[in-house]
Amino acid sequence: MQLVKSKKNNAPKRSQRKKSRKLDAAIQEDVSPRPADQPGVLPSSDSAVLPPLYKEMLEAFARLQEQVHRRTVALASAAHELKTPLSIITGYNELLLSGRPGPLNETQRQALQDSQVNCNRLQRFIQEFLTYAALETGKLTMKVELGDLRVCLTEVYEIWVPLFHEKGIALYLLCPDDLEPVPFDYYKIQQVVSNLLENALKFTPSGGTVWVSGEMYFWERRGGQGGRSTNGYRPAASGEQNSVRVTVADTGQGIPPEYLQEIFDDFVQVPQDKEGRPRGAGLGLAIARRLIHAHGGKVWAESEAGGGSKFSFLLRLSGA
Repeated sequence: MQLVKSKKNNAPKRSQRKKSRKLDAAIQEDVSPRPADQPGVLPSSDSAVLPPLYKEMLEAFARLQEQVHRRTVALASAAHELKTPLSIITGYNELLLSGRPGPLNETQRQALQDSQVNCNRLQRFIQEFLTYAALETGKLTMKVELGDLRVCLTEVYEIWVPLFHEKGIALYLLCPDDLEPVPFDYYKIQQVVSNLLENALKFTPSGGTVWVSGEMYFWERRGGQGGRSTNGYRPAASGEQNSVRVTVADTGQGIPPEYLQEIFDDFVQVPQDKEGRPRGAGLGLAIARRLIHAHGGKVWAESEAGGGSKFSFLLRLSGA
């Protein structure tokens, strides 16, 4: 038996498509800048040329932004209130583990150590969220000064070496002595590198290797000519360096290609394997991206599933 499509049923659909095309054309015509407008700038929401539907969309978007802002501020206030009691708990844990109040048996020591690990994890989450809230609400202050990036990276490296060795992972710092000074916020860049190292520590198995490196680099904008690689950058040529590239590379499980852009979005986490690794808030890379963008820099990831990951960011030299 053959099915015959009814012309009567198709007529309304054709009519709806025509109306939709007309509406799209009307919106396109109405929101296009007039000769008196600035090129490439859409009219404001109170302009008479905007159709009602477009105005409603702008107003709804503004309301949504305001709601997100209020919720972010409220959650940041709650997170800030947790810092003091958490610091007290952590202090008591450290005191008890020191043995000064009295000796501990093995069960008690293990319980306190587990408590300390989770307290430290919660402290990192609170600090991450407070940083995220400050970036989201525009309240984060930057102190950008011309400085030695090699010193900054060395200090971060020394902080993280014991944690990597404890897990049986080799951590190396590869940084030449001739890195040119670059304008950056010392502690914000340390936070970026720490966020990348925390990811590497989490996803690199025991026996693996992680490298932190810094090098002079030629940053070619996407609009440049010649020699461009697929990710919009090309290696430095002699005498052409205009930036410093910092990279954190690991021999971990890698990232599927479809997640290489999404992982820098807020609260996004790559689906994990069955090894039960601790999950974070999904803010570390989002914060890193915002901080690098605040420096006028660029951050990206390169990886293949099962082939390790490489996270890099660029900071432009002064006057470049």
